[in-house]
Amino acid sequence: MALKIEMLRGFAAVARHGNLSDAAATLGRTPSAVSMMLKQLETHLGEPLFETDRKSKLTALGSFVLEQAERELRQFDNTVQAIEGFAKATHGHVRIATVPSVAGTLLPQVLSHHINDFDKVDLQVRDMDSASILHELARNRIDIGIATLTEAAPGIHSQLLLSDAFGVVCSKQHPLAKDCAPLTWADLQDYRLIANALSASIQTEAAQALHRKALLSAHNLTSIMAMVHANIGVTILPEMAVKAAHFSDFSGLCFRPLRDSHATREIHLLRRTDSALSPAAKLLERHILNTTTEIIERDLS
Repeated sequence: MALKIEMLRGFAAVARHGNLSDAAATLGRTPSAVSMMLKQLETHLGEPLFETDRKSKLTALGSFVLEQAERELRQFDNTVQAIEGFAKATHGHVRIATVPSVAGTLLPQVLSHHINDFDKVDLQVRDMDSASILHELARNRIDIGIATLTEAAPGIHSQLLLSDAFGVVCSKQHPLAKDCAPLTWADLQDYRLIANALSASIQTEAAQALHRKALLSAHNLTSIMAMVHANIGVTILPEMAVKAAHFSDFSGLCFRPLRDSHATREIHLLRRTDSALSPAAKLLERHILNTTTEIIERDLS
């Protein structure tokens, strides 16, 4: 007969309580069932575990078995708790990488409403550009990615999360700040453009022509906004990127939309197709989708 974990649990309960009745009540079993379980254990070991039938004093073997049983029960219960917690998305770890604009706008809203769902989950958040996110996903270094995807990526499942329109950011001292109507590409021809990686991704010919003429470019969002604030030139950014840069901190700036329906970027929720997400990652993915839907509906209303 093989030893079973419930035999050790029953013996440990009797040893702690010193009698069958209290141990049975703790275990939710009858005293006779607990007594039979003890007899099976003692028969298997070939030696008694208690000095007398009153179960109040352990033999030397009983003391050793109790020490080993309690250690094994702690390990077993911790293992079960970890497995059940992982399955219920209350334990585990999730690695997510997102473009900075989402890291500074959407993700804080997701976590502010649902952080209690992950109080025992190791949640790692990284912000990086879209190309780096695809690179990390391909190497299985992150579980979820939120990035701009211009074309299908092999081995990556993508779901459109939202569209983000580009606009022109300029100083309030700039001539373009005198109006608030949407701008055309022609409106920008006579002004210095501070190009950036995001604006360079706009594929319309008018946008590409404007960027070919640009002699000034920057990659860091803070640097870009500071140069615009100093009225060195104008730049083109998605609205979410402007919000993520804490636009209110740059009170001397103006944001004007572009009159070009193609001047948008599509942000996708990404994951690998060849590996299933953990329950915790699935839960975070669901919260991201639901929160995005709520924000879009709120903005439309």
